Amino acid sequence: MKKRIYAGTFIHTPTLGSLCVLEDARMGVSEEGVIEWIERRERGGKEQGGEENAEKRVVFEGRKWGDGDGGDGEIEGVEVEGMGEGDDEWDTHTHAPQLPNTGLFGNSTLLSWLTTYTFPLESSLRSLPTATRIYTRAVASTLLHGTTTAAYHATIHPAATNLLADICLSRGQRAFVGRVCMDCESTCPDFYRDESVETGMRDTKAVVEHIRSIDPKGEIVHPILTPRFAPSCTAASLSSLGQLAKDENLPIQTHISENKGEVELVRKMFPERSSYTDVYDHYGLLGDKTILAHAVHLSDEEVELVNRRGAGVAHCPLSNMSLGSGIAPVRAMLDKGVKVGLGTDVSGGGSSSVLVAAREAAGVSRLLSVFQKGEEKEKERVKLGVEECLYLATRGGAEVLGLAAKVGAFEVGMQWDAQMVRVERVKEGGEDGEGRRTGDEDSGLVQCWGKETWEEKVAKWMYCGDDRNTRKVWVKGRLVHER
Repeated sequence: MKKRIYAGTFIHTPTLGSLCVLEDARMGVSEEGVIEWIERRERGGKEQGGEENAEKRVVFEGRKWGDGDGGDGEIEGVEVEGMGEGDDEWDTHTHAPQLPNTGLFGNSTLLSWLTTYTFPLESSLRSLPTATRIYTRAVASTLLHGTTTAAYHATIHPAATNLLADICLSRGQRAFVGRVCMDCESTCPDFYRDESVETGMRDTKAVVEHIRSIDPKGEIVHPILTPRFAPSCTAASLSSLGQLAKDENLPIQTHISENKGEVELVRKMFPERSSYTDVYDHYGLLGDKTILAHAVHLSDEEVELVNRRGAGVAHCPLSNMSLGSGIAPVRAMLDKGVKVGLGTDVSGGGSSSVLVAAREAAGVSRLLSVFQKGEEKEKERVKLGVEECLYLATRGGAEVLGLAAKVGAFEVGMQWDAQMVRVERVKEGGEDGEGRRTGDEDSGLVQCWGKETWEEKVAKWMYCGDDRNTRKVWVKGRLVHER
């Protein structure tokens, strides 16, 4: 790749609750896709007498490029039109093989939905042509929504899981790809489960080896251990996975406390353990590289244990509503120091868009506040604001996946993961004589009227935006999607 200079307005959420707007800025990105310098303009403060100084001073961070810094090729300039909403979106929990079932759940809840819809579909990916068709579309669907990084649950099939990793690497999407482990005869169907602990571990190790072979430095695609959830695994399987995670320093993704029936099932299957969280902790599956999807019904003691172990939570609001699972108490988890990101949880969730997950996170938090006991200020604290939801969708996801030191902000030394967002400004006249819009016909539902602040534009985008607003997507400096 060439060195590139990106110019425009860049917006990110460096901390929970903050929205940083870098207007009229430039960023220098190296051939390796790393931000090497940032030039921004800011007002010079107050003049004598307290008047606001209209002049802007230039602030420079990083190392300036010299005459020879173009290398063998020239330095390319890129104009970022609209909003450079650079806090790249992270999907911390999704099921790539379930894409064809998106929107299908009827009146079922979690456990019946798995047997009716999920297991039959996932079992069909033993066919590589079927897997190719589904996984190609699944990765494309997340990229067009601006998802630069995704944590994918695949299926039990090693060849198909390897294929998913290959597709992610080919398209340039940063991904954590895991072969699903499930070997419990009482909870998994005969047609779709690991034959034994030994075969399950053999297939899991084969996937880990394949991913490490295609991306030895782990720059784009990462292997991740994936016990489906505690009820689908025998104690021997959980123990073996915990040991493998320790031996190979591997991350882990699984589900926890999504549904009350599931929690009760865990209690019956593991009566010697004090809680659902304690099951994972006991088998060495709860650590600072663990992603726990849902966490709707955790006790206070479990939340504290999750925090002590440094594990992260993938909040999946749309899926939790669709399957009637409940509302995760995100504010309470954040207050106790738990890392939280957002997950689309396709196909329990009906959209591959992390932006949709962000707006639904805001909505369910407001609903949860209605049931919050105590004074009005305590109820208000339960609500998540726009800046907070976008943080969960971006930097929060990077923290959950353990990459916040490398990706997730417009800062010197960070990798250039970004999306270019464009929203419509309604033109004078509004509509032509036949009632048709005179603005950008492909700009989606976000409408700006010229007086909005950048903060208001971002809010409109979060609540009304869709894939039509995402014009370009970059991962580690590479353009991976363009509309």
